[in-house]
Amino acid sequence: MKSLPTYKDEKTGLWYCKFVYTDWTGQRKQKKKKGFRLQKEAKQYEMDFLSKTSHSCDMRFCDLVEIYMDDCKARLKPTTYRGKEDVLAKHIIPYFKNFKVNEIQPMTVRRWQTELINSPKKYKPTYLRTLNSQLSAVFNFAVKYYGLNSNPVQKSGSIGKKKSGLEQYWTTDEFKMFSEAVSDKLQSTVIFNLLYWSEMRSGELLALTLNDFDFEERTVSITKNYARVDGEDLFLEPKTPKSNRKVTLPQFVCDMVKDYADKLYGYNPSDRLFEITKHFLIKEMERGCKKAGLHRIRIHDLRHSHASLLIELGFAPLLISERLGHESVTTTLEIYSHLYPTKHGEVAERLQAFA
Repeated sequence: MKSLPTYKDEKTGLWYCKFVYTDWTGQRKQKKKKGFRLQKEAKQYEMDFLSKTSHSCDMRFCDLVEIYMDDCKARLKPTTYRGKEDVLAKHIIPYFKNFKVNEIQPMTVRRWQTELINSPKKYKPTYLRTLNSQLSAVFNFAVKYYGLNSNPVQKSGSIGKKKSGLEQYWTTDEFKMFSEAVSDKLQSTVIFNLLYWSEMRSGELLALTLNDFDFEERTVSITKNYARVDGEDLFLEPKTPKSNRKVTLPQFVCDMVKDYADKLYGYNPSDRLFEITKHFLIKEMERGCKKAGLHRIRIHDLRHSHASLLIELGFAPLLISERLGHESVTTTLEIYSHLYPTKHGEVAERLQAFA
């Protein structure tokens, strides 16, 4: 690849570069980029562009991330892509930005990990694990497609924890106290009872229409997930294939939903039943907890609350897994294993009766 010199536009006083490169199909093309204030900026752009198109890891880390994110954009849900983009921009690119990819060593990664661990922001162990995994994913991409010899994150070791430990949850009595605290708003009452008694995720609930309910069978079909990205309402595929499911509901919850829908003026059964955002749910959760004097849990912890109730009632892990929309019963057992020791005690007591 032949690099051409940079030029100065005498009319504007700005610099530009013009050079030849070989694209991914093997064709030679010319590239021209204008508008650089300094000559070194024009030269740096040319160097970065050529390194990215050469499929070599002799490029800056920030350029690799740009290629990696372009690849991810076509493969990830918008919400997943945005989350990855935020993590990289806040915690990873600022540290590794100008390192050449093939010069980043395991000790370089270790120093970054140490900064995160010692940060005054006191990141949660699960978040540290996420940050480390995102960095590792970028290097795995370089290993697979750009000939990087090895992933330095794998050699540096992991940080944080995959799981936070014991999940937060409410007892049924605590949930009833919360439900009473938000009962001054019919919408909030219906929403939180649906979340608690169905175990659906908040994005699944926000995508519901009245057509998703079968009140004779007392079921709700979960087939989509709602998200709002850059001011746009998106209806996405559920989190996993198993998340497409039909969940049975208690009769009183069905009655709540019917009563709520009947009071919506001019409502079309194919429209969203709850035209609110996740921000509304969080604010209502805060309001209800404060009013009821309850310890605060996350919206997602309502799933854990109902799962713990089903375990206490003796339902099989496989049934709970299917109701939650987990990909496998193993996932369910990993999350709720701490709730099962009491069940082992019950087994011993029942066996004793036959002795």
